[in-house]
Amino acid sequence: MERLKFTDQVRFVRQNMKKNKSRLFMTVLATAMGCAFLIVLASVGFGLQKSIVDKMVGDRLVTSIDIWGKETGGMTSSELGEDDIRYLRSVEHVKAVTYRNYIRQALSKTVDGTALSGGGAIAVDFEAETKAGFGLSAGRLPQGADEIVIGYHIREKDPEPAAVGQAASTSSQSKMEPVPAKEWIGKKMQLEVTHYVNGVEQKTPLTATIVGVTKEPTREWNKDKNIYMGEPLLQKIESITGTQFGAVQKPNPGNDGPKETQPKPLSEPRQYNQVQAIADSAEYVKGIGEEIRSKGYLNHSIANELKQVNMVFLIMKIGLVFVGTIAVLIASIGIFNTMTMAVTERAQDIGIMKAIGAHPTAIRRIFLLESGLIGLLGTVIGITVSYVLSVAVNAALPILIRTFLDEQVPEDFRFSHIPLLLTVIAAVISLGVAVLSGSRPAKRATKVDVLRALRRDV
Repeated sequence: MERLKFTDQVRFVRQNMKKNKSRLFMTVLATAMGCAFLIVLASVGFGLQKSIVDKMVGDRLVTSIDIWGKETGGMTSSELGEDDIRYLRSVEHVKAVTYRNYIRQALSKTVDGTALSGGGAIAVDFEAETKAGFGLSAGRLPQGADEIVIGYHIREKDPEPAAVGQAASTSSQSKMEPVPAKEWIGKKMQLEVTHYVNGVEQKTPLTATIVGVTKEPTREWNKDKNIYMGEPLLQKIESITGTQFGAVQKPNPGNDGPKETQPKPLSEPRQYNQVQAIADSAEYVKGIGEEIRSKGYLNHSIANELKQVNMVFLIMKIGLVFVGTIAVLIASIGIFNTMTMAVTERAQDIGIMKAIGAHPTAIRRIFLLESGLIGLLGTVIGITVSYVLSVAVNAALPILIRTFLDEQVPEDFRFSHIPLLLTVIAAVISLGVAVLSGSRPAKRATKVDVLRALRRDV
């Protein structure tokens, strides 16, 4: 029995596809439209998820793990020391470990002779904060020993109490925009460190340079009037007071409360507050939390609360892919009709191949190959068109929204996003449907009677 070579089968398919170019064009076009519709429709779900959820999970709020204590031997302690910080930094996929310790005195802050009221001074690790993404609205993070960052609302003054009759007149003034804190970048802030020498209160001046301003807090009632300093400036304050975090050591400490509330000397191990472990990505937060929890560290993160949001987008994407698949199935009707007509038109060729001993498998393969090639052409064209449409939609929709709805769209917002996974899924569905559409006609081709085919009577 004669066997057709694969190259001969391909040549036969190409010759037959050229015989009716208009029908082939319409079939490929229908397949391309179905594939493009599937990809573009599903890309909306991927685009919205990328713009909304992925931006959220990339934020420090979601990638951070709050560590508020450690449980050892059945006892829970809220104090974390140097060894705990080193361990947390050694955990895989932890890119930074930050902490915030308040300076335990007011420091009497002034800028250009203006005394600042409210707010405190916070010691942070700016090297770790740089990795974690310390939010700034202006300026930069400190690089020198005497540089600081100030809070966004540091120049706001606390409202003064007013008489009842003056309440209405002062309400409008209280809503006035505060003077921007960024205007203080580059200025010197004077600090006074209070301490006792031989029982006498002393005030030692320090000077710090303002280099940055924090971001505005997302909650409008949260006013950030703090100043943020690094380890070098903290050490200067501690060297003056002789206590940890600049706590004031009064002459008679025994009368000022229990030992736990007394200032700790520099000789004792330092403890850290408001410790956060920052993950490389939100996908690692759960694993990191479980790992450190097994070591006794009590922690919490809001990343797991986004699971429900991701589930909603997953269901939406599956639904959009399903709707798009229906369009591909409709396009498959065209492939089925094309292949059925091809079997009828090529009945004599099929009869000749069977007469010279061609195996039915080879004949079936020829028609499956043709339907697969139609699906491949449609898929390639559909994918290309999809990417073009995706780029056009992302460029045009923000302009249309600004023009007709007078709304501003974020610069990095994407309405359509086509990941590689979506392209692969669409290609598999389109090619699979194309081959399945040609399977029935291909099977019919193997059952063509030789004598009838040669008489062109099918």
